[in-house]
This record gives sequence, C-alpha cells and structure tokens, in this order.
Amino acid sequence: MQLKQTYTDKRWGLPGGKLEPGETVHVAIERECLEELGCNVIVRYMSGMYYHKEFNSHVCIFRCELSPDAAVKLSAEHSAYRYFALDELSPVQRHRVSDCIEFDGQVKSASF
Repeated sequence: MQLKQTYTDKRWGLPGGKLEPGETVHVAIERECLEELGCNVIVRYMSGMYYHKEFNSHVCIFRCELSPDAAVKLSAEHSAYRYFALDELSPVQRHRVSDCIEFDGQVKSASF
C-alpha cells in the first residue's frame, strides 16, 4: 500500500517515519502506521535496509499486515492510498518492494 502525501511534492510512498527517542523499531512501526493509517498492523519481518543519497538516510522496509477487519482512516498527512502493481512503482520502490515480496530470510541492502 502506498500513501499520497499532502505536503512537499505530494509523492506516493510507503507508510512510515522516523524513530522517536527511546522507541524500539517495532514500537515506531506500530505508532507510525496507527498515526498514518488509523489502524494497527502486524509486523512480520524486516526485509531490507537501504541508503538513499537524496535524503542522506537509511530506510528499513518491514513486511506488515492489516487485520482483515481493519478500516483505513488516513491522517491529514495523506490524501489517498492505493495498492500498486510492481510495474507501476518507481525503480527504487520496485526494488524495495520486490525484495520484501521475495523475502528468503536474508535481509537485503542497496544504495540508491
């Protein structure tokens, strides 16, 4: 699932955000998804860690699932959500999402 931002360049991107002081990564994922999607997620696994030159930062990708009865309610940070086919994603997003879908137990990494 990708979310359309209501700020900066209004790009589509995966749900997420940064760690707050004292948070574990799992707490941060749960908090960010609750804030952005309005529902809880089940964290399954981390599939990759990627460096992005444009932002001079690392991004971790986790496989998460919504519960079957979840009702997405976006925050003011996002105007829409949708699922994209792999071939609709940017090359960077396609790489990261493919690594997650094809996860074989080995965390992947790359630099973009």
